[in-house]
Amino acid sequence: MTDLPAYLRPFVLGVLDGPDVRVDRLGEIDFYRPAGTARTGAVLFVHGGPGPAGLEVMPRDWPVYRGYATAAARRGLVAAVVDHSLIHGLDRLVTAADEVEAAVGVLRSDPRVDPDRVGLWFFSGAGLLAGEWLDSRPDWLRFVALSYPLLATPPGVDDLVNAAEVIGKHKDLPVLLTRAGLEREELAGPVAEFVSAGGSSLDIIDVPKGHHGFDMLDHTEESRAAVTKALDWAIAHLGEEPGGEEKLLVPPPPPAKKTTTTRRRTPAAKPAVAVKEAPAVAEPASQQVPTPTPTPAATMAPLADLGAATIAAVTADTPAARVVGREHAAYAAHDLEAFLAMYSPTARIQLVDGTELKGRRFLREHYRPRFDAGRCKTEVVQKLMLGDWVVEHVLAYDTGEPAAQLALYRVADGLITEVEFRA
Repeated sequence: MTDLPAYLRPFVLGVLDGPDVRVDRLGEIDFYRPAGTARTGAVLFVHGGPGPAGLEVMPRDWPVYRGYATAAARRGLVAAVVDHSLIHGLDRLVTAADEVEAAVGVLRSDPRVDPDRVGLWFFSGAGLLAGEWLDSRPDWLRFVALSYPLLATPPGVDDLVNAAEVIGKHKDLPVLLTRAGLEREELAGPVAEFVSAGGSSLDIIDVPKGHHGFDMLDHTEESRAAVTKALDWAIAHLGEEPGGEEKLLVPPPPPAKKTTTTRRRTPAAKPAVAVKEAPAVAEPASQQVPTPTPTPAATMAPLADLGAATIAAVTADTPAARVVGREHAAYAAHDLEAFLAMYSPTARIQLVDGTELKGRRFLREHYRPRFDAGRCKTEVVQKLMLGDWVVEHVLAYDTGEPAAQLALYRVADGLITEVEFRA
């Protein structure tokens, strides 16, 4: 075992040798599904970073994350592990945050998942991503768990929301910290500040003889007990039966029982990764003029960016047009999260005034005031489709009075990757 890189060492719980758990791979996310067909709560495991030099196996294939997800699935939850960009360096922190947010949208839209019962579990360097969730606290978020987290952004790295500054902001959000007693010094200080700020808002599991990454490095009864208690805590906060805490190996799920799906407090986000089988959401009648008429080529100068392709008036429906239609439907419904879920985590939008927005985080900051004020109204007068592109003549009512614009959308893999508005 000692000859293996740390990240390839076995998980401290012996769960991988038990009954099969169904594992499905969707893009950068692995889903671990329990037996049965009932809708259940879900947990997203978010690995840390940066990874070691010469990394050959991505985190979702590491025994430790496979172990956590398998253990959760055996206990009756849907579990997911997402590969994100933080593994490649702390300079990818913002991109990683967007990728994790996209994964949450995919997880909540899964047919086996109750979208109002989802928890997030952050490890090591991913602790830098937790602050935004502690700050925003969506209604569906049932808990945030952190295992041996990095909580202070190193110098020169784009700063996100500091977890210590927002812990306890939402008194009804359960937060669990699993703390290693032999933690590295540069991590231990910020963790102590987090504990001090958290007060009664924070539950803590201590592993006094545990190192950073004890769940793969320290195969001791202490480590196994800590991991089991953390899993029990998470399962209980998702409304499931945790089982006996004295058991060090995770037991199989209890017999299926009838459950009633809780009423959604907020709409579930649309999938943030293309799921081709999903039917398109119908657009509101006021949002789209049916069967648009061809537009003369002379009016299509903005399409010069497409290259030398011959511009023709294409009115047949296309996959790209259906994606844009779902974005319009979410906009008209004032559903900000469903609107953002139709964009790539690294989408680029150029506004009429030349301002450029990159990534969901900046899209959210730009659009939130408009959604909060109920000013999401756009009328599509005409549209053309050409491959991955959708071009629309729209009337925007951002200020109350209609303003004519051209909107150029580019779609790839079921998500909007590029938008340009011209007046």
